[in-house]
Amino acid sequence: MYEVRVEAEFAAAHFLRDYDGKCENLHGHNYKVFVHVRGASLNAGGMLLDFAKLKTALRSVCSVLDHTNLNDMAVFDQNPSAERIAKYIYDALIAEMQHAGIDLSWEPDKKNALLSAVDVFETDTSRARYSPVN
Repeated sequence: MYEVRVEAEFAAAHFLRDYDGKCENLHGHNYKVFVHVRGASLNAGGMLLDFAKLKTALRSVCSVLDHTNLNDMAVFDQNPSAERIAKYIYDALIAEMQHAGIDLSWEPDKKNALLSAVDVFETDTSRARYSPVN
């Protein structure tokens, strides 16, 4: 199995509802996002996936989040946890790559590249991951 990883960053504010602590107040993070793509076979050029295409798509997805109050985005239902942000980026990246003609959606028997995980770091030591499988 081959795996590639690209990363991007964005800065955004948020607050957490139903949380008892300082994070229930408006605050910001410089988020770091790692995207993992894996697959069993390489293309004719010896690559799993073109890094440039994946980075371009990830930067496009992150630009929607950059310098916003994430609580204002309906998709997060007023509670943009790192876990929900990771799932949002996963779904948006699948759509962005499909728009570019590359299908990274998860299918158990698929042999070509698939989006296996999205990591969202709020800090260097705090990460949430979304993965479509166990």
